[in-house]
Amino acid sequence: MMISIVLNLLNEERHIRDLLDSLVVQEPPFEIVVVDAGSWDKTVGIVKRYAATYPMISLHHKPGSRGESTNYGIAQTKGDVIATIGGDCIANPFWLKELRKTLEDYDIAAGKTINIGYHAFEELERVELYHRGMDISFPSGNMAWRKKVMDEVQGFDPWFVTAEDIDLNYRAVSKGYSLGYNENAIVYHRMKESFIRFFKQAFWNGYGRKQLTVKHGRLWSSYKPQRLLETSKNLWSFARLFFAVLGYINCKFTVESPYALPAEKRVRRFRFVFPGR
Repeated sequence: MMISIVLNLLNEERHIRDLLDSLVVQEPPFEIVVVDAGSWDKTVGIVKRYAATYPMISLHHKPGSRGESTNYGIAQTKGDVIATIGGDCIANPFWLKELRKTLEDYDIAAGKTINIGYHAFEELERVELYHRGMDISFPSGNMAWRKKVMDEVQGFDPWFVTAEDIDLNYRAVSKGYSLGYNENAIVYHRMKESFIRFFKQAFWNGYGRKQLTVKHGRLWSSYKPQRLLETSKNLWSFARLFFAVLGYINCKFTVESPYALPAEKRVRRFRFVFPGR
């Protein structure tokens, strides 16, 4: 099956070469659709040089939220499958091959993400969120969806600051689509290189989790309480949880939800660009 890899990039000058080098050697057929979300570093110039060498790479420009930029990239694709990976990631050489194996039996494929960087951050784990018996909290930095899934759910919700991938999976699973996990579809993800960026990311992740409850109602029953405790077993885990709670509370008292209005009257009144992505 033809896979369209959509990259949503913002200021990834330090990492984009490693990412593209890991993608151009994947099992064909595939294309790489790069969407620049308004970089002011050398990201665009680097991608242009790669595109001149590798015809499967195309470059587009669409500033906006992560959902907006990614949706624009999806609209440019030609494949049967949409795959996404983070700009600060490196794909295992067999990444697409393994995702294809999973998509033979499932509508959505999620792979194994290995964090690399400062060792204290590497050990931190995500807290799973389950819906209809499936873990929908796998990050979009290592996922693939059949194009029909994206078409039916109409892509990512641009209202989200973060957690737009969880929201998409929630909606897809609600419509009866299946999600499978493949531990051999490996992506290496660089953790934030500074404490400030790490805590900023935790804050906005908490903000996004609150957006999920604003849109879909209470979701705490979908979490496993023991995992909340298991993933908070050291200083950095508690620090991450602290800043995530701050983000959650901030969203609770500052955001105006478009979902409180009838569908025909919904207007996006707030526009956020996640500064730490």
